Amino acid sequence: MLTVWGRKSSSNVQALMWCIGELGLAYERLDVGHKYGGNDTSEFLAMNPNGTVPVLRDGEGEPIFETGAILRYLADRYAGPPFWPKALAARTQVDMWTEWSKINIALNFTAPIFWRVVRTAPRDRDEAAIRQAVAVLAKKLDIAENRLERQAFLAGNDLTLADIQFGHVLYRYFDIDFERPEHPALWRYYERLSERPAFREHVMVSYEELRVI
Repeated sequence: MLTVWGRKSSSNVQALMWCIGELGLAYERLDVGHKYGGNDTSEFLAMNPNGTVPVLRDGEGEPIFETGAILRYLADRYAGPPFWPKALAARTQVDMWTEWSKINIALNFTAPIFWRVVRTAPRDRDEAAIRQAVAVLAKKLDIAENRLERQAFLAGNDLTLADIQFGHVLYRYFDIDFERPEHPALWRYYERLSERPAFREHVMVSYEELRVI
């Protein structure tokens, strides 16, 4: 049994839970962080001294923090090809696009755009900074668009760990109110993800509790 500490409105928790759902693993999730608190207790900090979510414990094993490390742990232990190939060369390609997604997509969307649009009061928004951040992200999404014009998923024609790290931001990306550049292949990809039960359950989650009015 997996135990997950982290609120369902956290984008990093959503990536983890989507992965758990795709792998069909049994879990218990505990609301921690933001309005739920609990991430500043001595018990939680003993598991993750950063005080951030998610944290995962597999059975009686040691707690694991940092989303990327948790996802790779689950893939190594519970997944097989094509989601997480066994051959080193093929697995490295998936891992490469997984890391690319974290650094270039998630980090260029969550704080620079989502936080400025949703987690900032309208009167305090820096519209110029938002436009600049959208332009930066758009160049990275151009790379994904080029790949998705030629294949169904980011690392090939099958869902892999790379799609978890890449695709988990897309619900918010397409749902929040800002002017987006046209990426038709990305939109079709998002529509395919939206048909997956685990994506709908764990990623297409309300973020209203994060909104600042």
